[in-house]
Amino acid sequence: MMPKNRHFETDAIRTQTPSSDQCEHSYPLYMTSSFTFESAEHARAIFASEMEGNIYSRYSNPNTDEFITKVCRLEGTEAGVATASGMAGIFTTLAGLLNQGDHILASRSLFGSSHQILSQILPRWGISFTYADTNKLESWESLIRPNTKVLFLETPSNPGLDLIDLNWAGTLAKAHNLIYVVDNCFATPYLQRPMEHGADIVTHSATKFIDGQGRAIGGIIVGSEEPMEKIQFFARHTGPSMSPFNAWLFSKSLETLSVRMDRHCDNAEKLAKFLGDHKNVNFVKYPHHKDHPQFELAKKQMKRGGGVVCFEIAGGFEKAKSFIDRIKLLSRSANLGDTRTIVTHPASTTHSKLTEEEREAVGITPGLIRIAVGLEHVDDIIRDVQQALG
Repeated sequence: MMPKNRHFETDAIRTQTPSSDQCEHSYPLYMTSSFTFESAEHARAIFASEMEGNIYSRYSNPNTDEFITKVCRLEGTEAGVATASGMAGIFTTLAGLLNQGDHILASRSLFGSSHQILSQILPRWGISFTYADTNKLESWESLIRPNTKVLFLETPSNPGLDLIDLNWAGTLAKAHNLIYVVDNCFATPYLQRPMEHGADIVTHSATKFIDGQGRAIGGIIVGSEEPMEKIQFFARHTGPSMSPFNAWLFSKSLETLSVRMDRHCDNAEKLAKFLGDHKNVNFVKYPHHKDHPQFELAKKQMKRGGGVVCFEIAGGFEKAKSFIDRIKLLSRSANLGDTRTIVTHPASTTHSKLTEEEREAVGITPGLIRIAVGLEHVDDIIRDVQQALG
């Protein structure tokens, strides 16, 4: 039994599956599609859930089991599912929990693919949604319908870094018997633990800061046992499973999550300060920057501000395009959470499938730039941004 009062850093490193008779220090990789049984009775008992055991890696695998156990420990919950990608995690969560005729209340500021799932995919099966504005919390309760089953939000949001009060949302969900789902990808469990604020389910794109090195695609869903049972059933029979190799990578990556996130935050804070003082920048948004409109909330529910900074460059799309093209050291990519700093223009890439009105509603202007701040020396990051700004 693991003690409950261990620090995050220790849990991230020492939450491991017990070693085999080989006494390996690092848990080995189990690259197998299936597992064998000692006898007919052994097989029957495992299939009947009378005893624990692996059957098939689509259902479970020692590597995915360790990764799930570790994230559950770090998020402070009981059960989980590892998926092939972050978006597989979002879809598996919603599809596993909802039935035809159900309704989702979601924060308007969501990742572009999450928006497409809500607006284009789930309606095919009679599941509807309504967006609620992050800056109009007083309107959320009036948007709840008799058939609303899930409250879904991400905070900080992608890419605008809008925040939602997790405690407030938890109270709302409990009052209306809603399943409360939080996409915690930007913050990671090191900076924010939604389960402590009433969440029922937490999702991550493990591709981002959990991996932290741009190597592998994956997602993770963790939460309370009752709602997770439905999600686990859906995942078991539809197969959005994570590969054992990726689970092995992610579990090892979690051992350095706290160290990496502290460096991401250090660099992001300094970059945000630089951008806030630049004459060619209309505004900068970073949760722990004093100019963020929800600075006090960020200080309350996030240990630090995270590794993403966004800002609006003066001059709109043409100036944004010029800035992207002038970058020399940093990477032009749609990913984030890498060791390498990444520059993205959301309006023309990650959120390009939204209409202009939809982008405007969540603050994605033609001049908005998202920088996922990496682990390079911060002076070199700032120097490249400075020369690109002109």
